[in-house]
Amino acid sequence: MNRMKERYQKEIVPALYQSLGLTNVMQVPVPKKVVVNIGLGEAMDNPKALEAAVSDLSQITGQKPIVTKARKSIANFKLREGRAIGAKVTLRGERMWAFIDRLFNIVLPRVRDFRGVSPDAFDGRGNYTLGLREQLIFPEIEYDKIDKIRGMEITIVTNAPSDDQAAALLQMLGMPFRKG
Repeated sequence: MNRMKERYQKEIVPALYQSLGLTNVMQVPVPKKVVVNIGLGEAMDNPKALEAAVSDLSQITGQKPIVTKARKSIANFKLREGRAIGAKVTLRGERMWAFIDRLFNIVLPRVRDFRGVSPDAFDGRGNYTLGLREQLIFPEIEYDKIDKIRGMEITIVTNAPSDDQAAALLQMLGMPFRKG
């Protein structure tokens, strides 16, 4: 059993139940999934970029990514429908808990000049999206093996009905929110 999941069940559920004033334990917010996504505009000119991004994502998450394709053609971006333009991984269950644990305790503290993540990145439905500028902050990525620094988005999807409840959940899980 993952230590983050164990802590969630033993400490965080009772604390959230109390602090949010809920009437049923099943109302306590829980992370449902984590989606890690890399958008690649340059994949149209450079097919190797897509391969490199896919290998980086699979090293980071321990799961094979799905290649995302363009849904529409956009002439200004020289984009055709069906072209590969990114890669994403959806993590659930044990892998999700392990990834959240690594993200909060190992990866985010490695960011240069880190002062915490923005508390304003909630979407209004209790989900949080975090943008990272480089894949090098993950310990699994070897500096010498990368061809280019790529950013990524990490979305933590919860079943919280509001942003406030989701923020309380992430705060208790150990998300380093910026103060003030």
